[in-house]
Amino acid sequence: MTSMLKKKTYAVINKYFSGDSFYKDLFEELPIGYAFFKIIYDKDLNPCDYEFIEVNSILEKRTGLKRENVIGKRLLDAFRDMEESEFKRLNYHCKKAVTEGKQQFELYYRTINKWYRINLYSPKKNYIMMYFIGITNEKNQLLEIENSHKRMANIIEGTNVGTWEINLMTGEHFYNNRWAEILGYTLEELTPINNETWKKLVHPDDLEMQLERDEKLYSKEIDFYDEEYRMIHKDGSVVWIQDRGKVISWMEDGKPHIISGTQTDITKRKNLELDKKKKQEEILFLSYCDQLTGLFNRRYFEDKLKEVDTSDNLPITLVMADVNGLKLVNDSFGHNLGDELLKKAAEVLKSGCRNSDIIARLGGDEFVAILTKTSEQQAEQIIKRINSIAANEKVGAIDISISFGYETKYCIDENINDIFKNAEDYMYRHKLYESSSIRNKTIDLIMNTLYEKSKREMLHSMRVSELCEALALRMEFDKYKVNQIKIAGLMHDIGKMGIDENILNKPQKLSEEENKEIKRHPEIGYRILSSSNEFSEIAEYVLKHHERWDGKGYPGSFKGEEISIQSRIIAVADAFDAMTSDRPYRNGLSIMDALTEINKCAGTQFDADIAEIFINMVMEQQNK
Repeated sequence: MTSMLKKKTYAVINKYFSGDSFYKDLFEELPIGYAFFKIIYDKDLNPCDYEFIEVNSILEKRTGLKRENVIGKRLLDAFRDMEESEFKRLNYHCKKAVTEGKQQFELYYRTINKWYRINLYSPKKNYIMMYFIGITNEKNQLLEIENSHKRMANIIEGTNVGTWEINLMTGEHFYNNRWAEILGYTLEELTPINNETWKKLVHPDDLEMQLERDEKLYSKEIDFYDEEYRMIHKDGSVVWIQDRGKVISWMEDGKPHIISGTQTDITKRKNLELDKKKKQEEILFLSYCDQLTGLFNRRYFEDKLKEVDTSDNLPITLVMADVNGLKLVNDSFGHNLGDELLKKAAEVLKSGCRNSDIIARLGGDEFVAILTKTSEQQAEQIIKRINSIAANEKVGAIDISISFGYETKYCIDENINDIFKNAEDYMYRHKLYESSSIRNKTIDLIMNTLYEKSKREMLHSMRVSELCEALALRMEFDKYKVNQIKIAGLMHDIGKMGIDENILNKPQKLSEEENKEIKRHPEIGYRILSSSNEFSEIAEYVLKHHERWDGKGYPGSFKGEEISIQSRIIAVADAFDAMTSDRPYRNGLSIMDALTEINKCAGTQFDADIAEIFINMVMEQQNK
């Protein structure tokens, strides 16, 4: 049966292939599935079905349809297991091939889970030829690629990555939702997105750099970039992004056509990096910074001096600066005020120097400035400017006084350390005569400040001064020594400038600890006055004015004639005025009771001879 049907079919095919057996053989052997149909018309002469005339062996293999089961059958009957939508699609194209000519389409045969690319055409009236190629593998690959793209898109949407693409030919910009979300927007809020939109979103400080990068991209200098920069969030905050871009297609003239890339929000990481960098810079700054003044420290100066010591920086001038009167201020007003003096001096130096100058505090009251490409004449102008600024500055009532010295290196062969030493020596020579004047002014200021702190101390010092002068005259001191003891009496309690004001003015009797604090004033007074040559002798008298004849005094437990006669005179005058003056916690003694107490302590607390002379002097004044 099958053999007879096959011969009959070939006869039909040969008939329609002009009797040429070559075409019949070709039809059978081609590696493409073929089917030959006779068109069935309805009563209105419209194609309604198709009868199988012949199929080749490849069609059998590709579809699973057996020749003996389909020859002579209609298309609808052969594909009864095909889904209705699939058959309608096949039938639609068959009709189109009959009426309009060749048709090509893709069809999914769901029953056997295969894809085909089908071609239809009508070689003879009332007949139609079908040939097809299996494209299941190709289709599956495309579907896999499409699914991969979808999966990748879903992954990207679920991460912090925004994607973008720019068509440089059309100017079109394409962005995904995540890109807009990173900046706090929806895509609709930013639409239409173009180059101007992007420019407005980039941080102004980073825009120029990004525009320069784009120029390199457009000019083919680069075809890929990976950069980090800032963009502006909708709420005004800064968003750090990592932007990666690559040219993915080119125009015929070689210019970039399409650029694609990603943007990732790296704000958290960047902030951590910036915080770490800031801390590292702070640590480095602290290692090079003078904590009090904010200037560079000695370590930085020494490192920088080596670095700038090159021929390109010649001439190099080193300027040494020393704050006058710092020790005196520390001893009398305390280190807090001394620190304020140093900070103000640092401000003055910075104000007077140029931005390119390197200023450092070497320690204590000494500063140095490195002036590169600066001659002696230029350095002198800078020092003059600093002195002019200092003349208008004060810390409290204390003037800012700075001694300077400088030296200039003109030849690279000169040793920079020798230049530094010469500048330092020059500064010390200036300081010898410049600081004397400021010290004397400061001592006057100290006395006035002490009197402002305690009116009682002022009146006490004035009375002691008068008693010392009178006693010295009684003991026939020469005019110079009389004047000297008078000043010593006035300044004998200058060291109380370093004592807490609350202790000095306490209305109750002092505690043991407060008494210990008060007993520091002779030493403080000595340090203050010994800083000035003019008062160096008086400093010795002030130091020992609370020593006792029997060696039980303070601060050094000196006794007898180890104590200067001037200190012994001050001791008697100081004690007498203290006994006869009222205190908040007691009334003063009468003059006679005070003299009795001095007489009682003669030879133990006081020099007996001086005590006797003092008693007689006061008695005579009382009897007048």
